[in-house]
Amino acid sequence: MRANTLIMIVLAGVFGVLAVVLANIWLANQRSAMAEMNGVQRDTVVVAAVPLKFGDTLTADKLREIAWPAGAVPAGAFKTTKDLLTGEGAKQALQTIGANEPVLATKITGPGQRATLSAVLGEGMKAVSIRVNDVLGVAGFVFPGDRVDVLLTRTVHDDGTDKSFVDVLLQSVKVLAIDQVADESKDSPTVAKAVTVEVDTKDAQKLTLAAGAGQLSLALRQAAASQGEATERVTLSDLTGDTPEDVAKRQAELARQKAAEAAAAEDRRRADAKIDGLAHAVERVGSQIDQLSKIKPEPAVAPEPQAQEVVKEEVKFVQPEPPARATIGVFRGVKLETYDVPRQK
Repeated sequence: MRANTLIMIVLAGVFGVLAVVLANIWLANQRSAMAEMNGVQRDTVVVAAVPLKFGDTLTADKLREIAWPAGAVPAGAFKTTKDLLTGEGAKQALQTIGANEPVLATKITGPGQRATLSAVLGEGMKAVSIRVNDVLGVAGFVFPGDRVDVLLTRTVHDDGTDKSFVDVLLQSVKVLAIDQVADESKDSPTVAKAVTVEVDTKDAQKLTLAAGAGQLSLALRQAAASQGEATERVTLSDLTGDTPEDVAKRQAELARQKAAEAAAAEDRRRADAKIDGLAHAVERVGSQIDQLSKIKPEPAVAPEPQAQEVVKEEVKFVQPEPPARATIGVFRGVKLETYDVPRQK
């Protein structure tokens, strides 16, 4: 026999003995636990026989009683189905209850009470609806029962510039309903137009005021994260690392560019209006010329000759008077000398 085969046989025997020992220890522990349970006082608790969702009416066929340790009965549990259904009117589920899950008083309505949103509210809490869209509503992935943070985005006018910032208005707010659906078993995302949250009176006032002061949006929290955290205001300078002065200059430059574009657009509009006016004027002149060209001219009539008065002109000869002085020339040798002397009458 080869040495490897002998070693494998020995190891198999060791592991087999070890498995038998561990199985005996486990069985002994189970017997001890059973013995301890037999000594514990037992009680009954009503659980759901089938899965229940928001608004389901509780009936005897949807409930059943199971054994439960007397010292571990949950607060608000019912011992018998008769106790749970006692009272006038039917009872309805206020939230999803799984099969074999204890039915507690906080999860169902009172006798004759309808499964409405008011029945889900906690003591001293109010329901406030927030208008959202497909993006601000976390793309429809917020469901009843989730926890969200409410963010407020505002833009204020300061020193001639617009300054935008975001504040965390409320933290860990419970969502009661999406649009008009308050069923927590709903698991398919839908585009929501309104989200109803559960807040106290002061927070309800904050939400109502913030709805008119800026834009509200939601931030979905982790299911187990119910504690608040330190927050601070986020501005445009936090996005780009610029100082408030840089942001103000950039906004002022954008405002100037916008004004210049508006002025250029107005100039273009006026130029277009003038061109349109000229085009209409040319069109009117052309139409008038066409109308004149269609009119036939009347034949010209020569005017009758009119008698003209003949004026006779009389010509008279007038003898001019001789000049008062005369010029006399005298040659002295070859030189001519002139003298101005009075004329003798």
